[in-house]
Amino acid sequence: MSAPASSAPAVAPPTEAGLLDFARRAAADPALIASLPLDPHGRTWVRLEGPGGSEAWLIGWPPGSGTGWHDHADSVGAFVTASGELTEHSLAARLPTEGWTSLELTAGVDRERRLAAGQGRAFGRHHVHEVLNESPVRHAISVHAYYPPLPRIRRYSRTKQVLRLEQVERPEDWQ
Repeated sequence: MSAPASSAPAVAPPTEAGLLDFARRAAADPALIASLPLDPHGRTWVRLEGPGGSEAWLIGWPPGSGTGWHDHADSVGAFVTASGELTEHSLAARLPTEGWTSLELTAGVDRERRLAAGQGRAFGRHHVHEVLNESPVRHAISVHAYYPPLPRIRRYSRTKQVLRLEQVERPEDWQ
């Protein structure tokens, strides 16, 4: 005799749009935003309960701070600025996902977005970008969500049109 089939419906993984919706709702929560301790010298963060098994973070950005060029490997993601303003530089190009350490980027691939409080964006897998708080005086706060939870982050350096893979980080590197 076979076991009865489970009656629990399968839950679909969160989409880019679903992650963006979550980040918008979290960024609009004044109590959550006020709960983040801010450090004048470095980014601060608190892990949040993301939707559908996603990884989510509330991040504080002191003036002049940024991430450097990176991607989130096989994860899709979204982020929303809750206070202040963030700038995102990204590449509008599909890069090879493996087997390279240096690439010459073609002209016209650079994109820039300025995201004031309440603004955000979603992105797909292998999205290469850097996020910056360019304000010389004001902190920014944002909410980020990724699915699946980050399996790795690839960090890059950039000199003009040359992008170089510098490091691959895994979750155990962040603990």
